Amino acid sequence: MSSVHQKLLSLVPTQFEFSRGTPLPFGATALRGGINFSIVSKHATTVTLLLFSPGAAEPFAEFPFDPHFNRTGDVWHAFLLGLDPGVHYAFRMERIPNENPLIYRFNRQNLLLDPYAPATSANSPWGAVGHPPKRSAVIDSQFDWESDQPLNIALADSVIYEMHVRGFTQHDSSGVHKPGTFSGLVEKIPYLKSLGITAVELLPIFEFDERDPNHVTRLNFWGYDPISFFATKAAYSSERGEVGPINEFKALVKKLHSAGIEVILDAVFNHTAEGDERGPVYSFRGIDNPIYYMLKPQTGEYLNYSGCGNTLNCNHPIVRDLVSDVLHYWVTEMHVDGFRFDLASILGRGQDGSVLASPPLLEQLAQDPVLAQTKLIAEAWDAAGLYQVGSFPAWGRWAEWNGRFRDEIRRFVKGDPGMVSALATRLVGSPDLYAANLREPWHSINFITCHDGFTLRDLVSYNQKHNEANGEDNRDGLNENCSWNCGEEGPSDSVEVNQLRSRQVRNFATLLMLSQGVPMILAGDEVGRSQRGNNNAYCQDNEISWFDWTLLHANADLFRFFRLLIQFRRDHALLRRGTFSSLPDPKAPKVAWHGARLHAPDWSYESRSLAMHIHGRPENRQDHLYLIANAHWEPHEFELPVLAGWKWARCVDTSRESPLDIIEPDRPEGLPDQMRYLVQPRSVVVLVAQ
Repeated sequence: MSSVHQKLLSLVPTQFEFSRGTPLPFGATALRGGINFSIVSKHATTVTLLLFSPGAAEPFAEFPFDPHFNRTGDVWHAFLLGLDPGVHYAFRMERIPNENPLIYRFNRQNLLLDPYAPATSANSPWGAVGHPPKRSAVIDSQFDWESDQPLNIALADSVIYEMHVRGFTQHDSSGVHKPGTFSGLVEKIPYLKSLGITAVELLPIFEFDERDPNHVTRLNFWGYDPISFFATKAAYSSERGEVGPINEFKALVKKLHSAGIEVILDAVFNHTAEGDERGPVYSFRGIDNPIYYMLKPQTGEYLNYSGCGNTLNCNHPIVRDLVSDVLHYWVTEMHVDGFRFDLASILGRGQDGSVLASPPLLEQLAQDPVLAQTKLIAEAWDAAGLYQVGSFPAWGRWAEWNGRFRDEIRRFVKGDPGMVSALATRLVGSPDLYAANLREPWHSINFITCHDGFTLRDLVSYNQKHNEANGEDNRDGLNENCSWNCGEEGPSDSVEVNQLRSRQVRNFATLLMLSQGVPMILAGDEVGRSQRGNNNAYCQDNEISWFDWTLLHANADLFRFFRLLIQFRRDHALLRRGTFSSLPDPKAPKVAWHGARLHAPDWSYESRSLAMHIHGRPENRQDHLYLIANAHWEPHEFELPVLAGWKWARCVDTSRESPLDIIEPDRPEGLPDQMRYLVQPRSVVVLVAQ
């Protein structure tokens, strides 16, 4: 028996006083002399609090709540005088009689986590054999933030880097002391700073169970199955104990902020790890199933707009407040700067699954004063086909992952016909999606790749997905990726194929960085990371998903290209417009469109090239930019605008070998011919005025 257990046992029952307590705040709150417990369940008739010492198999005390004395409305609450932080706890709930067990899934055998607990009993390293967390923990977290606070970098000035905490440093080549952890990521902050990004967007770090009960040989690598929204993923910490992961994450945030880098969390509120009726019970299902999930009222069947077995009932008032409280916690207590909401269109569905014109949750978050400076980014679609890119509710506040940008830039660079007009629209910030409803270019989060799909290297190396390693007979993952293998599927020994692939990667990167809106890069694209054609590596906790740091040396020229592109964007304010009002319609003078001949852009279906002249202020010559994108398989000679007293200099030409593919910003290369430029096949050129 542990000393902690002995100490707690010695307090029962003589030194504990079980009293009424208060309904607010929800969760377990350490007060003077004891701890207040509060949990919502409208439909339970019996609630019991169980107390455990850490590591103990059995509770050392159980306290049944009196439904008359320990209940206010639908809130069950109690205060335990003499109890200190460090204790673990869980709830049991029943409904007697239970007239509809398909709706009210109460089971006295289930130990239930507190939805408001910032820590759970999960205390094992990644992938360790054991049981998922079944208990919550009362903590007393002390951390010295010093003067740290959110950075509040304008979205228009942001460059986002999407990454996986474990995958970033788990590879043997990472060289960090604590691979796969928050501390390991701290050691790579100099790398992130040298690349020039302004924010990391972390794949889910809410507590989840990485062990998949249906596939014992695979792990849930991505983590899109939350168990507890408040709790930090303990297995991403090198520190054990309940407080260790919390403080290690805080230290990461503090270090990133000191380097000028924001922290955005991938927040999953569309479903939980409890799955459908066959799934495990961690918390919500056993506390009050019809409150927390969308159900068919006659059968209790789970509505599945998430594709993961259940759908969180986000616009129920209790769940709406839970989501709001979770975000408040991560902003105020953990100092994060923003959130990307997975399958965010679900947050706009009513309790019956219908699409709401004015969803209460989205409007509440948009107007929340605590979140006023926090970045809110929506993945504006769901797994049931609801697609709201450009029409996501609460317009003025929410930015969106722009899936149209991804697909249309992929198709243009691939060489599909009919994409020139789409290219022009995406380059100027997607006004067709955002200007009409009073939004701005920075509402568009532009990306070519993300965790879900091909890496940038694979996008130019594979025509088909290759997900056999996932064990689902290659049925999972998207079939249509708008990809092109440049003539040979997978790794190639052909010099010509590899040169073309390298050029295509640079074409994608250049168009991304020179587009209005907010660029987002997938971690590893800057060094040519491949997933061997796997476009759904959710279960690949291995070298398929890990960042191979030897690529930084092997593909140093590509890293240099990305680094200088990011610097180029930072140096030219014309690429970071905050409003459409200062970037008029493409036909207006500030942006001029050209083709091979000046003032003659070719918008035809067969066209595959376009030139864009962004006019700067007369007093600022460096702000005159000229971009030429040629996705054709033949070269084209482009006429250049004549600028009296000014000369064009080359900054980027993706057809040239490194280091001439991109020029150091203080040494642009003057052009011998100021009248025309021969643009090579499948390449992008960027010129500046001197």
